[in-house]
Amino acid sequence: PTITAIILARDEESMIEGCINSLRWCDEVLVIDNNSVDQTAQKAESLGARVVKFSHSSFARMRNEALKHADNDWVFYIDADERVTPTFAKEVLVKIETGQAPALSCRRENYAYGHHFRFGGWQQDIVTRVFQKSALKEWQGEIHESPVFEGKSDMLHSALIHLTHRSTAENLRKSANWTKIEAELFFKAGSKPVTFFTLIRKGVMEFFRRAFIKGGYRDGLAGLIEALVQGMNRVMVYIQIWELQQQPTLPERYQKQEERIRELWKQEQEL
Repeated sequence: PTITAIILARDEESMIEGCINSLRWCDEVLVIDNNSVDQTAQKAESLGARVVKFSHSSFARMRNEALKHADNDWVFYIDADERVTPTFAKEVLVKIETGQAPALSCRRENYAYGHHFRFGGWQQDIVTRVFQKSALKEWQGEIHESPVFEGKSDMLHSALIHLTHRSTAENLRKSANWTKIEAELFFKAGSKPVTFFTLIRKGVMEFFRRAFIKGGYRDGLAGLIEALVQGMNRVMVYIQIWELQQQPTLPERYQKQEERIRELWKQEQEL
């Protein structure tokens, strides 16, 4: 059997090389470039990957588009900030050779702020990423997308390495994207009016859940910082829901101010 590795990437020129270099065991590396403005596509092509340009806000749509371009029997979805170890690669190749299951799941070994996170919810990070192409039907979901496939998945012993949250600035850029999408989904679903108490409650609850219920404090100061960041992200989601709930809308309010200033200048010219 043959396998295509699929990388979804946007402005990942600093991470794409390490990812592709850990995929030399695959028959093909396919990069789906989501409107990158840096050198991601050029770097990927120079490393032997095939690049397809496709832009969409939905990760599910991106993954579905990628499937159309994969030419091999199996597909392996991987993000630019993830890495494969030799042990992981060998285990996948053995599994697809025997063909006992149409899909393979694995745990992710997460590194955030330079630390290996073992608690705070990260310990339950299981993903299904390897599929027999004929068994994978589609991906669903706007933010946390999930695959729809025939049959059951088999669990790998090896972990996929995830090098995430490499800096606060990088973390904020990602949060700005997904919190906006999540807020829009909640708003469309008819979220209750957001109050100041809502913001405090959501933020504190998320921090407490990550830091103490899920044991994030056991990862040290980095674990507590990550729990705090997740609490802040929850607040950001609800602030953006509040924005969407405003009547008149925020664009309408600013347009009204523009009109007021134009009217003032018009009156000035008439004098």
